[in-house]
Amino acid sequence: MRKSQSALILIRQIIRATDLHDKQLSRATGLTLPQLLTLQTLQEGGSMTIGRLARELNLAQATVTSLLDRLEKKQLIERQRDSQDKRKVWACLSESGNQLLASAPTSVQDSFIDQFEGMEQWEQSMVITALERVAGVLNALDIDAAPVLDIGELDRSSGDRDKHQ
Repeated sequence: MRKSQSALILIRQIIRATDLHDKQLSRATGLTLPQLLTLQTLQEGGSMTIGRLARELNLAQATVTSLLDRLEKKQLIERQRDSQDKRKVWACLSESGNQLLASAPTSVQDSFIDQFEGMEQWEQSMVITALERVAGVLNALDIDAAPVLDIGELDRSSGDRDKHQ
């Protein structure tokens, strides 16, 4: 087998693993990975403005607003207007959101972060360099992407994902 074929197989395996874990997470929680990460960020950081949450998630404020709309419909978060500055809206976890997080399985992203952080610095650098090279070969370096192992639009509902597959 040519090395280019081996590389393509590895890329496909990464995409498939991400997709399979995403589906498993969605079945277990009823959420997409970005929705779960939004809840986790609120759990770790406490109440925060939409702008700060967007910065923490490295997503556009409009995307975060859409994610919060879906989470609010599921009663997993609550939004409150700032008492002094009515333009500010604070998002926080609801009790249901806390309960869901307590029972949620570990995401492939969390597993990746744990294992990657456990690598030696030189190993981390090699992985990043190789991935940058692959992204360059695929002309993907200029594509805007959040640090989320997920496929598709980040503000979709879990039902939207199933319709498109």
